[in-house]
Amino acid sequence: MRSATKYRKTKETEIRLSLNLDGTGQSKISTGIPFFNHLLELFSRHSLVDLEVTATGDVDVDYHHTVEDIGLVLGMAVNEALGDRRGIRRYGFFELPMDEALCSAVLDLGGRPFLVFQSAMKHFKVRDFEVKLLEEFFRALTVEARMNLHVRQIYGDEAHHVCEGLFKALARAFRQAVETDPRDQGIPSSKGVI
Repeated sequence: MRSATKYRKTKETEIRLSLNLDGTGQSKISTGIPFFNHLLELFSRHSLVDLEVTATGDVDVDYHHTVEDIGLVLGMAVNEALGDRRGIRRYGFFELPMDEALCSAVLDLGGRPFLVFQSAMKHFKVRDFEVKLLEEFFRALTVEARMNLHVRQIYGDEAHHVCEGLFKALARAFRQAVETDPRDQGIPSSKGVI
């Protein structure tokens, strides 16, 4: 089973996270940030990754530390669960409509972290959640998961729809990339290692 459990504690946050890449999309999320809980639940459901997250942080100060640190811990768990990445498809891509919004995610689990984040909604809020924090989450995730990720809001006006679209597109692309390929059980790289 491709799974991992991670724990990280700093002066700002304490996070316990477990995931199973071969799950059914079950989740149990408690971050202290209701809208972010919702986004992580969407990621779990649409990627079919089982995900449990319990996080406490200095949310009375700001959501930034908690959101970024969950990205770090999720990335660590993904990296561990993938192991040497043998037999995975490696690449994933998805365009996802969410009402008036259209979002895309394209990723490579080839070991080279890089993030391209394009969204016109960066400075808007959904309730009390600053949408710009999504970029911090995605950056932390890409670094620790050793993932090249391009997430983009193609268009859309409603910040809630755009956020959901970005997370669902990421989830569907991630699902493709971590899927095992029955035709190729080796390391998915011409270098022979990732």
